[in-house]
Amino acid sequence: MTESLNELEKDIEASRARLDQTIDQIQERLSVSSIVDEMLGNARRTPLSGVYDGALEAVRRNPVPVLLIAAGVGWLIHRMSSDAKGPAAVRRARLAVDGLPVTKTGADRVYDPDRPTQHPAKTLSPETQI
Repeated sequence: MTESLNELEKDIEASRARLDQTIDQIQERLSVSSIVDEMLGNARRTPLSGVYDGALEAVRRNPVPVLLIAAGVGWLIHRMSSDAKGPAAVRRARLAVDGLPVTKTGADRVYDPDRPTQHPAKTLSPETQI
């Protein structure tokens, strides 16, 4: 009985060791460097590999300007997406929902009854008023 327990323990330890190796292999395949290497390998197999290698060399020679350009493009995209949801868009949507009259003269403007008009309305003569 002790021999069968010892054999069972050895089998369990062997299974654990194989499982550890499998997990290590999976982690190695899913590491960032492994994924990047795989993507770079795929990009180098394309007909445009010369262009890719030239761009990669430029990035290696000038990492700071490339990072600044990437940050600028990212910021531009972020601003463009936030402007679509920003305060001005919310204000325009709120005005449209409130039913306030909006004139289209290059910029959205709301009619303000307390403000004098640019062209005062003509007064009607007593004969035309009925």
